[in-house]
Amino acid sequence: MRTLVIEDDFVTMTVNQEIMLSFGNCDVAEDGNIGLKLFEEALISGNGYDVVLLDIMMPGMIGLEVLPKLREIESNKGINGLDGAKIFMTTALDDFDNIKSAFKNQADSYLVKPLDKDKLIQLMVEFKFI
Repeated sequence: MRTLVIEDDFVTMTVNQEIMLSFGNCDVAEDGNIGLKLFEEALISGNGYDVVLLDIMMPGMIGLEVLPKLREIESNKGINGLDGAKIFMTTALDDFDNIKSAFKNQADSYLVKPLDKDKLIQLMVEFKFI
């Protein structure tokens, strides 16, 4: 399994990466633009990501702007619906508007920080990664 963590906070990025390394390979990007580039390059190489952990609050392009662009990249490559990467929003924002926006733009899950490792493992089981 391949995971991409898009997170601007170094400590959170490192913790999330360590958790996801137990499931397979895990790359990191410190902002949305780098994350989009890595995501597209992975699809072009034929080795796309299975899971993306995407922070909402980042400088420059916020996660809610990155999310539809990730789905657009997939769509342009003929990947739609359930065949796409599972994108889990990871954020300190626990309000209705952000949650609604995330799911409207095809997020697969919404995790409030600090990330609960057990909840993440439960998601991995639900999506049949483990």
